[in-house]
Amino acid sequence: MLMGSMAQAQSKLRFTDTKKNFGFVKRGELVKMDFSFKNEGTTPLIITECKVECSCTTIEFPKAPIAPGQTGIIQVSFDTKTVYDRQDRTVEIFSNAPGSPHKIRFKGVVLKP
Repeated sequence: MLMGSMAQAQSKLRFTDTKKNFGFVKRGELVKMDFSFKNEGTTPLIITECKVECSCTTIEFPKAPIAPGQTGIIQVSFDTKTVYDRQDRTVEIFSNAPGSPHKIRFKGVVLKP
């Protein structure tokens, strides 16, 4: 019986919100968005990597394991100096949780100055 319960032990990554809309910003602004999450599993959650589509986006994520029941934040910074018009970006979050990579998304409109 113990073996069966150990096989079920795993981390579980649950985001409060996987999509954010930053609205309208002027070109050149730095947009920062926080994506909150919780480890709803029974083992520590380890985020190993975050991948983005463009060099205009940087990601900060917890490097230490997130204990079961604990929360964390992934901060996305989007530099608008080289883009304009409608923006729609996806970030892939790689971890030891089932279903990895998880995706978070942000969008908005960058106005020309």
